[in-house]
Amino acid sequence: MIANRLKFACLAMIMMLAGCTAAPQSNWTHPPMAVPYQPTIQQQIQLARIDQLLQRSDLDNDTLAQIYYERGLLHDSIGLRDLARLDFNQSLSLKPDQPDVFNILGVYFTQSAHFDAAYEAFDSTLELNLRHPFAQRNRGIALYYGGRYDLAHEDLNAHYQQNVNDPYRVIWLYLVDLERTPESAQDKLQQRYDVSDKQNWGWQVVRLYLGELTESEFLEQIASESESNEVLAEHLTEAYFYMAKLYHYKKDFQSALMLYKLALSGNVYEFVEHRFSLLELSRLMAEAQANQPAELG
Repeated sequence: MIANRLKFACLAMIMMLAGCTAAPQSNWTHPPMAVPYQPTIQQQIQLARIDQLLQRSDLDNDTLAQIYYERGLLHDSIGLRDLARLDFNQSLSLKPDQPDVFNILGVYFTQSAHFDAAYEAFDSTLELNLRHPFAQRNRGIALYYGGRYDLAHEDLNAHYQQNVNDPYRVIWLYLVDLERTPESAQDKLQQRYDVSDKQNWGWQVVRLYLGELTESEFLEQIASESESNEVLAEHLTEAYFYMAKLYHYKKDFQSALMLYKLALSGNVYEFVEHRFSLLELSRLMAEAQANQPAELG
């Protein structure tokens, strides 16, 4: 019943948006939203148990390093990123050969725009584990945000070649292509879409980028097909972030600003789209002030 009410509420709000995606920014007044993620009782109990475990004096360094890493992941999952960073650093000081810790610290460095430190962290991850599933992608994203588009393309293209059916690999390649070769970016996106199996939900974002879906159709589909608030929150986080990226690229700063804020609103802290929305907001504000001083006033 709750899920049905959520779907109905979202559909009602989407109807207000229908047919007016080309109108001024005021039409974002009533966007569909999910109930924001909240820390679960299980997460809170697990944190309490870890705190108790850390009081023991008979744990070796490898065990302590693993415990700090797990607590860091928990802190990260509920948005306590400063505490998470402290845990990850503590874990690394106890056991310095952990590729997963270097990888997530690299993501944190990227979020705070410390790109050189991010590159070094991802390099360390790959030195320790050349087949790490996320480090190459994350380094590519860091290189993208650092403005090193050719190197970003090398990483993200290699990551894409490992799985051509992952829509998010295609989306990030497209965002890099918009900066490197904007004249052919759309054609490359279409080609990668055509050879995919189109099974993952994320291909709907690609269809939006290709113009096969309107924004209203895209959002209505999310609301009608999300079987739970959790799925709704996750899909809206992705949807708003990638919609914002296009508005940002087109220098529609007002719409991008609203959409990045909406991407943050679901508290889906572990998604890269949530992680980089704050970075995008700071970049957007700087760019808007430089190009259109009165635009966001």
